[in-house]
Amino acid sequence: MSLLIEEPRLFDNLCSTLYLGVGFKLVKKNKGAAGIDGVSIDDFEANLDEELSQLQQELCNWTYQPSPVRRVEILKPDGKGVRLLGIPTVRDRVVQTTLKLLLEPIFEPCFSPHSYGFRPSRSAHQAVAAAQQIINNGKPYVVDIDLEKFFDRINHDRLIARMGEKISDKRLLRLVGILLRSGVMVNGVVNPSKEGAMQGGPLSPLLSNIVLDELDQELERRDLEFCRFADDCNIFVKSQKAAERVMEKVSQFIEKKLKLKVNQDKSQVALSDKVKFLGFTVVNGTIAIAHKALQMAMNKVKALIPRGTHNTLETTMDKINQWYVGWSNYYNLTNYPSQLGKIEAHIRRRLRSRLVSQQKRRQFLYQNLVKRGVPFKQASKAAFSNNKRWALSNTRAVTKAYPNSWFINLKGQEIRSDQKLAHWFDVSQWISLA
Repeated sequence: MSLLIEEPRLFDNLCSTLYLGVGFKLVKKNKGAAGIDGVSIDDFEANLDEELSQLQQELCNWTYQPSPVRRVEILKPDGKGVRLLGIPTVRDRVVQTTLKLLLEPIFEPCFSPHSYGFRPSRSAHQAVAAAQQIINNGKPYVVDIDLEKFFDRINHDRLIARMGEKISDKRLLRLVGILLRSGVMVNGVVNPSKEGAMQGGPLSPLLSNIVLDELDQELERRDLEFCRFADDCNIFVKSQKAAERVMEKVSQFIEKKLKLKVNQDKSQVALSDKVKFLGFTVVNGTIAIAHKALQMAMNKVKALIPRGTHNTLETTMDKINQWYVGWSNYYNLTNYPSQLGKIEAHIRRRLRSRLVSQQKRRQFLYQNLVKRGVPFKQASKAAFSNNKRWALSNTRAVTKAYPNSWFINLKGQEIRSDQKLAHWFDVSQWISLA
């Protein structure tokens, strides 16, 4: 009832410079590159009042026409293939963000409690913890369903119809349709959008949850326990036979009812310790970082600390810090600290390997080791051996010359008494841990 009272004002609010201004503040907070028009967030802000007034007028007069999004390709985390992103113009991001602010309070209360992606006060960690609890309650078999090119296959008509069940204001539905059909610019050519919602737009996450809420409701109707984060959905059952049956039935529902496609090659039925969910896996009832995620982290360290580079060691460590603090904060959910230790040891060794390589001649390496307090015999044994830089980086002589505390001093920081906390703030301190 309250929805019917408030709803007629939604489009009027969207056409308000007050609401559009709030939308811009969120766009600015999220940062991001310019769209096809080349207008950056700073450029837009320089003429903010004029831009917002122009948007307001175009929305009210129905002369607003979103620009095609700028196509960007980024490598997938596993390095296999690319993920297609679309970057809308700043003015279009303002409209989408404001529209999301108005629509989210209507749809959010209706979403399933088993859905965790792109929702306020919900996170991937909560999804993984929920999955762990279900598994520990006696449902170790996982139906891991992978949706092939989900965002690219969203059916516009079904989405608008689904939104129409909650929104009677046809103006809002019409505007969503216009945004969905804005097109994509590739190599200067605009390709029309007949289906799909391009990843990268502020509104796309909410639209994806509206689409997949129908799947959530179907799973709840079947009394199945599941966890979904965006298009990553795991269903938990007691036996292999039940899992295979659920896989068949749910796949049919997804393809026939939702008009989406299940990737049969990546979907699987397996015990929880064989399934990766949001970078984690549940092993013997405990949460561990998935092997694939660990391998990707090792490769990232290798890329950030390459063999040949003109960057200073300080610059390299800044880059490592920037990546590792975020990575470790996400994966601190693991119940196995040794997994983090494996990455940290790899970072230390690659840094020491680089320090060794900076000594162009064995004589220079020997002199440097001695200068740094390594006994003559130990320094000589290491420097004049046939070992290459990678093997040398793990010798006693090199670790003594460049102890853990050296990396901290390089950053001009004191060694913390509470070393365990250091990990969350700066890898140069965390490197100090053995």
